[in-house]
Amino acid sequence: MRDTFTDTSAMERKGNCLPYKGALLVVFLGHMITALEVPLDLPQPPTITQQSLKDYIIDPRENIVIHCEAKGKPHPSFSWTRNGTHFDIDKDSKVIMKPNSGTLVIDISGEKAEVYEGVYQCTARNEHGTAVSNNIVIRQSRSPLWSKERIEPILVQEGMPLVLLCRPPAGLPPPIIFWMDNNFQRLPQSSRVSQALNGDLYFSNVLPEDTRNDYICYARFPHTQTIQQKQPISVRVLSMDSINETMAALLNDTDFFSDTPATERRPTILVPSVPSSTKMVLRGEVLELECIAEGLPTPEVFWSKESGDLPSGRTTFRSFQKTLRITGVTEADAGDYRCTARNHLGSVHHIVTVTVKAAPYWISAPRNLILAPKENGVLICRASGNPKPVITWYMNGIPIENAPKDPSRKVEDDSIIFSDIQTGSSAVYQCNASNEYGYLLANAFVNVLAEPPRLLTPPNKVYQVIRNSPALLDCAAFGSPTPNITWFKDSQTSILDGDPYVLHENGTLEIHVAQSMNSGKYTCVAMNSLGKKENHVYLEVKEPTRILKQPEYQVVQRNGMAMFECKVKHDPTLVPTMTWLKDSGELPDDERFVVDSESLTIKDVTERDEGTYTCVMNTTLDQDSASAVLTVIEQPDPPTDLELTEEQARSIQLTWIPGDEHNSPIEKFLIQYEDALHQPSVWHNLTEVPGTKTYAHLKLSPYVHYSFRVRAVNSVGYSQPSYPSRQYKTDPAAPDENPSKVEGFGTEHNNLVISWMPLTGLQSNGPGLQYKVIWRQQDVDKDWTSVTVANVSKFVVSGTPTFVPYEVKVQAVNDYGSAPEPEAVIGYSGEDLPMVAPDSVQVLVQNSTLAEVHWEPVPPATVRGRLKGYKVYYWKEKSLNKQNHHEEQQVLTFSGNKTHGMLPGLHPYSLYTANVRVFNGKGEGPPSSNQQFETPEGVPGPPAFLKITNPNLDSLTLEWGPPLDRNGRLTGYTLKYQPINNTNELGPIEVVALPANETNFTLLNLKYSTRYKFYFNANTIKGSGPIITEEAVTIMDEVLLHPPAVDVGKVRPVGPAFGNVSSSVRENGAVISWDYWGPDKNVYIEYIVENSKEDWKKEFVNGSQTYQIKGLKPGTSYKVRVVAKDQSDETVHSTEELLITVPAMASRQVDIATQGWFIGLMCAIALLILVLLIVCFIKRNKGGKYPVKEKEDAHADPEIQPMKEDDGTFGEYSDTEDHKPLQGSRTPSNGTVKKDDSDDSLVDYGEGGDGQFNEDGSFIGQYSGKKEKDTANEGNESSEAPSPVNAMNSFV
Repeated sequence: MRDTFTDTSAMERKGNCLPYKGALLVVFLGHMITALEVPLDLPQPPTITQQSLKDYIIDPRENIVIHCEAKGKPHPSFSWTRNGTHFDIDKDSKVIMKPNSGTLVIDISGEKAEVYEGVYQCTARNEHGTAVSNNIVIRQSRSPLWSKERIEPILVQEGMPLVLLCRPPAGLPPPIIFWMDNNFQRLPQSSRVSQALNGDLYFSNVLPEDTRNDYICYARFPHTQTIQQKQPISVRVLSMDSINETMAALLNDTDFFSDTPATERRPTILVPSVPSSTKMVLRGEVLELECIAEGLPTPEVFWSKESGDLPSGRTTFRSFQKTLRITGVTEADAGDYRCTARNHLGSVHHIVTVTVKAAPYWISAPRNLILAPKENGVLICRASGNPKPVITWYMNGIPIENAPKDPSRKVEDDSIIFSDIQTGSSAVYQCNASNEYGYLLANAFVNVLAEPPRLLTPPNKVYQVIRNSPALLDCAAFGSPTPNITWFKDSQTSILDGDPYVLHENGTLEIHVAQSMNSGKYTCVAMNSLGKKENHVYLEVKEPTRILKQPEYQVVQRNGMAMFECKVKHDPTLVPTMTWLKDSGELPDDERFVVDSESLTIKDVTERDEGTYTCVMNTTLDQDSASAVLTVIEQPDPPTDLELTEEQARSIQLTWIPGDEHNSPIEKFLIQYEDALHQPSVWHNLTEVPGTKTYAHLKLSPYVHYSFRVRAVNSVGYSQPSYPSRQYKTDPAAPDENPSKVEGFGTEHNNLVISWMPLTGLQSNGPGLQYKVIWRQQDVDKDWTSVTVANVSKFVVSGTPTFVPYEVKVQAVNDYGSAPEPEAVIGYSGEDLPMVAPDSVQVLVQNSTLAEVHWEPVPPATVRGRLKGYKVYYWKEKSLNKQNHHEEQQVLTFSGNKTHGMLPGLHPYSLYTANVRVFNGKGEGPPSSNQQFETPEGVPGPPAFLKITNPNLDSLTLEWGPPLDRNGRLTGYTLKYQPINNTNELGPIEVVALPANETNFTLLNLKYSTRYKFYFNANTIKGSGPIITEEAVTIMDEVLLHPPAVDVGKVRPVGPAFGNVSSSVRENGAVISWDYWGPDKNVYIEYIVENSKEDWKKEFVNGSQTYQIKGLKPGTSYKVRVVAKDQSDETVHSTEELLITVPAMASRQVDIATQGWFIGLMCAIALLILVLLIVCFIKRNKGGKYPVKEKEDAHADPEIQPMKEDDGTFGEYSDTEDHKPLQGSRTPSNGTVKKDDSDDSLVDYGEGGDGQFNEDGSFIGQYSGKKEKDTANEGNESSEAPSPVNAMNSFV
């Protein structure tokens, strides 16, 4: 047993990165097994918290730092021993102890590090006890140089084994060995050449390529990071002849080696060099067994365990199976291990007996005891090992047998029992467990305290857990005696114990499966004999994070796009973080990877993007993840290594190695060939084979220079072609086949053309390809006629009879023979035009539009060719209505040997002419004699037009045109009509029969202001023709308006809907008045600036028949119309366009003229101008012209113009008696003023036939609509006096 100490209370901590669930497990266990810590504000003995490793190898270039940290109350003081004696650091200026620490820093600059080598131990003490560290062995790392040596070149026979010794200098720690050449390149190793564990390089057998002069062994010393190099070793591998010549020259001995070359041999074990060996290994360490064999050929090495299997999960093989490595050795790994080396000549084996020993290891290390006065306790120190370790106890660093006696303490082997302990018995106890392979030392203190409870867990702490996971609520408490812990939930008074609660020894409350109902406030109460303390904590149970839509397996073509979706549900109070991983690592830093809130998109996918993509959703409490694999597919790589085997005259075998299929299995291989003789650089498809095959047996043709290539096909497409195979030439031979598609036909009446499909170069089978053309007349000639031609695909035989059958054949021949005898085909010589016309042509009229033609067939001999059929030519000579309607002739073809046919689509009541001709492949024969026939009468076509004119109160006039197609003698017309009310309901139908010679008719006794629908058709003796329809409206009074006639076929009703349209203008507007009788109530005023390309402006009229347009621009001309629209906003009625001009100044004069005070003024001055009026009338009665015309021409005032008598436009005054001043008030019968007739409204002149003007000048009357000749006889019948404006205008 070593007199050394250790401390396991401060275990070395490694920064291992645990998986998420592993981390939860560690936290979970930590809640339950955390050792009780004494608060540092309470008295306690020292505890070692940090110390250096037992074996501390230092770098001589750096300061030595020996760690020793401890805690205690009061804070401990530190001292050191070196090699078992006190180390006085104050006497060595190079040694410094850190403040409040036991850590030593030794400055070795200017000193040799060897001076400070030795065994160091740290002691930490205060008034309550003493703790000690392990024995820390300080040793300097060493990297000694290789001793200089002269290494002679090594000559070795080919095939013999060879060992190159390394033997590096002993270093501390041992160096790492590797072999390189002068260029610092590692020497290649294999099952034949490998490095042993001791660094030597073993060759099972040497080859000529092993010859080199730079075999160099390198040793790398890890602590100093230095590399030492052995002198290069030169090796020369010689054959037997070379060896004898070389050795004879060196040693003057001609028989140094035998002349026999190295032969194959059975394996021999080189390492270990004895038949059996033993190996001892310590528990927990790594077992390495080595087995190197030589032989020719190179033997293979196998390992096995005699008494069982090699341990799975801990066994690996290195150095090409020559080294067996087992990690974490246990006692079960002891036993016999067999190494077997084998080649085809035999095998050899070696047994290694492995024994497992064990340095001490803990079964139960002692733990700190905190006892109240009068309490009992036990320190337990249990360890195991092989051999069994010896347990030794120390108190405050002194063997316990030498320590002060304590009646409350009793030592029993691996335990110390304390009974009725007293204040002042606090101390630190050391337990040492040691055997020949090592030792363990643990410090554990006994601290005697009387302390009421205190809670170490922060108050009001909030614990958050995920539903269905464990919840651990801490209640870390300290007290002496140890406090008793109880838990309560919310306002309940019952102690929480039993399902679902578990109370652990350290006070932690565990809920195995937390549910939402477990959320709430929990109270922890700690109590001992000295007091009581309570604390509140809170538990929040959250919903788990779950991936609802997992990413799915993706198969994507290269350069395509892959998208993985990952939709997650989580507790709304937790903030999630989504992370995407590729193959458990971070995503590549590539802009092609686009991460969105619920997806990952990869653009322009490449092969490097293949792998497993994982969506990880983390919250502060949990995580969920899901993975999917991305497979990138593309066209396969082209096959390689094309090889031709089994060469035959007409076949060969092609083999190849498939290329990479890129994750899409190869479905088939396409074999292509090139014929360099006939079609160089042109590749043809030859055959296909399944994707599972890598060979194809190919049939070949003679006289071809073949090269082959292969293309692989998978689901993406074709690979690039492979490199072509070598060229393979087949020998020429006679043709195997004759030309195809042999035909015989004539192009002239006395020839026979024999044609065929020429053979390809591949089909020719040899040079000198020609065609032997053979023919004879069927059933006439017995002998065949033949001719041989080349480079053509047809031959013309002249002087043949017209259209007779021939037997023809075409045979392929070349320089090596003829193809098999071909079969004859039947062909015909050329045709000539038929000689005769059909006989007995008759036409049978079926009805007014259909006739049937009959004829006798012509004799076959006169056809002089292959009968194709008969053609009937017919044309219309004239209509029997004495109308000359000659039409182009028409042709109907009747195939085959027909003797009759139908002629459809004829015109009734017409004269036709027809003839018949036979035709063959050459053309038509002569026509038969013409046959004339007449078609009977039919029903007539629709009347040419229907107009409805002169609408009155109770009458309408209908005008029509006869049908264009009378199809017979017209017998009359039928007129039907019926009224239509405002709801579009039809009234009773009236029928009127009209004679055939009439083209108009006035319908009387109609209702006024009523819409009528008319149905009109023509008749012959065969019946009634199609009906045409129109609509019209009778007017409301006697004013007769003349709307434009409506063409036949239009849907828009005929008849006036608007009447009496007038306008008056102002400076910035116009007043439009009208009458409307239509059924549609949506009436609008539309207007637009003259010559403008803008859209018409539209204003709705709300049931009125007078509307004022406001906002017009003075001095501007406008086009205005009134329209009626249906419910679909389509215009159904419209007035003609009015052209109005809004005057800038002249309009004021007109407006003033309509005012009462102005009229009175005019009456006042009427007496003053009476004389002038008398003179004016006298001159007019004499037929002269008053000079007002010259004044008007001079002034050219557009606002004041006289009106023409007949069309309502303004012009010169006439001196005739029938011209009255009021006649100028009339408008055209359609109720509008045409643009070409006048640019002014009648309102501008202040006069009208029956009209009146109100005070603002707007028109409130109605035009009489009487004709000029009537008004001339009636004279001036106006109820009002003439306007003084006109009177005044007469004298201007």
